[in-house]
Amino acid sequence: MAMPQDSTPLPDVLAGPLLRRLAPDRLVLWLATSRSLSLSLELAPTNEPPRRLAIAEEHCRRVPVGRLAWLYLIDLPLEDPLPRDTLIAYDLRLHKGGQEHGIADWGPQLLDADGELPTFVLASRHHRLLHGSCRKPHHDGGDGLVRAEAWLAERLATPEERPAWLLMTGDQVYADDVAGPMLVAIHALIHRLELFDEPLKGAVVADSRALHGDAAYYYDRESLLPDVESSENLRERFFGGVRKPIFTSANAHNHLATFAEMIAMYLLVWSPTPWELVEVGPPTLDVEQTALFCEQQTVIERFVAGLPACARLLARLPTLMIFDDHDITDDWNLTADWEHTAYGHPFSRRIIGNALLGYLLCQGWGNDPERLAEPLDECTRVLRAARANDGWLDGEALDALIQRLLRFEGWEYQVPGEPPLVVLDTRTRRWRSERSPKRPSGLMDWEALSDFQQALLGHPSTIIVSPAPMFGVKLIEVIQKLFTLAGKPLVVDAENWMAHRGAASVLLNIFRHSRTPGNYVILSGDVHYSFAYDIRIRQRSHGPRLWQITSSGIKNAFPDTLLDWFDRLNRWLYAPWSPLNWFTKRRRLAITPRDPDRARAGERLWNGSGIGLVDFDERGRPRDIRQLDARGFEVHFPPGSQQEA
Repeated sequence: MAMPQDSTPLPDVLAGPLLRRLAPDRLVLWLATSRSLSLSLELAPTNEPPRRLAIAEEHCRRVPVGRLAWLYLIDLPLEDPLPRDTLIAYDLRLHKGGQEHGIADWGPQLLDADGELPTFVLASRHHRLLHGSCRKPHHDGGDGLVRAEAWLAERLATPEERPAWLLMTGDQVYADDVAGPMLVAIHALIHRLELFDEPLKGAVVADSRALHGDAAYYYDRESLLPDVESSENLRERFFGGVRKPIFTSANAHNHLATFAEMIAMYLLVWSPTPWELVEVGPPTLDVEQTALFCEQQTVIERFVAGLPACARLLARLPTLMIFDDHDITDDWNLTADWEHTAYGHPFSRRIIGNALLGYLLCQGWGNDPERLAEPLDECTRVLRAARANDGWLDGEALDALIQRLLRFEGWEYQVPGEPPLVVLDTRTRRWRSERSPKRPSGLMDWEALSDFQQALLGHPSTIIVSPAPMFGVKLIEVIQKLFTLAGKPLVVDAENWMAHRGAASVLLNIFRHSRTPGNYVILSGDVHYSFAYDIRIRQRSHGPRLWQITSSGIKNAFPDTLLDWFDRLNRWLYAPWSPLNWFTKRRRLAITPRDPDRARAGERLWNGSGIGLVDFDERGRPRDIRQLDARGFEVHFPPGSQQEA
């Protein structure tokens, strides 16, 4: 499927800017361009004269990802701090050929409805947060980011209405579950931007150039593994279990594999501009695959139509991110056996590593630039060498970088403020099962949990981001345990905080400890439905208060009928009087669900794409919990007189 090279001039900016870690004395931004550019930033706080700042080389990491593609990682210190709780308009200006071009010239889709430049606010406290996870482009439903932009557009002129952060709590991209039209667009964009090629070891194709062309393996990516006996277990663990009967129907047949595919995916889910550079038509497929392609294409076209709104949102709200499994691959590090299998084969290790490199460049760095400076330095060296090597990555250097990145500890981070934010890495520092390598690992090991406890000490309240809910639906966790006992944890994504005895015990002891007596709000996603719990320690009148608030997915949902049955059975089997409660690890906690106000009688789980919105009082407690449903309405989770679960 070789494509002729298009000679049409490329737009200067491909995606962005994304506002990342912002503070009065520092601005962190992410931008993707088609060429090397000189930049300046104009800032205009309300009632203050504008400021013009040149973005010097030492404050802007230019990372080549192709012959015609660069990532600009901007970390700009400010000598004169910006005011808090004030609207700050900004213009990112490009300099070329002796001329300047502002956002109105190169990114008119970023202007508001009145043609005004984007603005941001540096909140003095974490009074309001948007949060959500699981944004799958080909899910046949609305996009929570589009809904959030419409909500924000009605409040642009009111600084106190702006959320302090947009928290994206996992599965910002689905590297393992890609629609056919999206994969065709990815390959067309790779060709158009000449994203870097790489040699492939352990696959049936020699290099990425073959994989992006005639040998694209649409809907057949699992056949990239050699047809030998040693690959059977890998095929089952990594690509296999594609049809999962209880919780997911993840389609691994179009799993992304190369570094170029990962970069193209990020550009295509965050910006409308790359879609203007590609044409998406069905490749050679059989009748069944062609029908699926056409069905998915209709959904993808609706997704693309919402991208200008998504770009406006990301240009106005400072955004923090953390990975979950689909950012890399389904069931990532679920069990020790999975790790041994996936990391033991050069091709699957490369797939995982390329996804992690994409995360580092497009998500991770903007959370905490200092913490990720060292891996970013090494990544930049490898990519600059590829640019000097006619656009080919050195396979050995790439593998060495991936090996070090897989061992890196430091993806978690903290954001000071009132209350402080503690964002957890629940994927790479896992507590492997001592009973069997086939059993689920704990989401964090003892050392990581000890670090977590230290982060809580001394704070009367803390907002915790845990991609998977710390306190989930008991019935679903029991079903996951039953599949684990049957030796099939991969079938049901059997990963929850209670699945590993040691990790569960330490987590519960942290919250029951006398030195952690404050208010703790846990924001989560992952599960494709939304809910809110009030939690207290039994027989402790002055113990900590906890709230588990889960918003999922941004563009994903659970099968309606199945979730309805789980919700009903959970209420019946785990009612307050039920003896089954005494067999759960969290029996010392009193957990009271909040009923969503738009649900039918008794329902506690809300199903529908959207994004969560939480307001906090002066003591860091949730004052208002909402879900901005992508269908255009709000769902509230009010406190009430519900019985505990």
